[in-house]
Amino acid sequence: MDVLVYLVPLALGLGGLGLAAFLWSLRTGQYDDLDGAAWRAIMDDDVIPEAARVVPGQDGTGSTVLMNPTEPGRKL
Repeated sequence: MDVLVYLVPLALGLGGLGLAAFLWSLRTGQYDDLDGAAWRAIMDDDVIPEAARVVPGQDGTGSTVLMNPTEPGRKL
């Protein structure tokens, strides 16, 4: 029973700290755009640089080739 003298204030302090962190996150706008991050993760908005665009028939065979290919995921 003597340990409760330490555990109850510790539990109340941690609960208060969690509540303060939650209220801070509300005040700073952490929950304003819940869907934005999810849509940004799945949107396909990669822009192909002008130097790497497909040019039809560049090699004379009628096939398409890439000029200056870039690594996947690399932004220029």
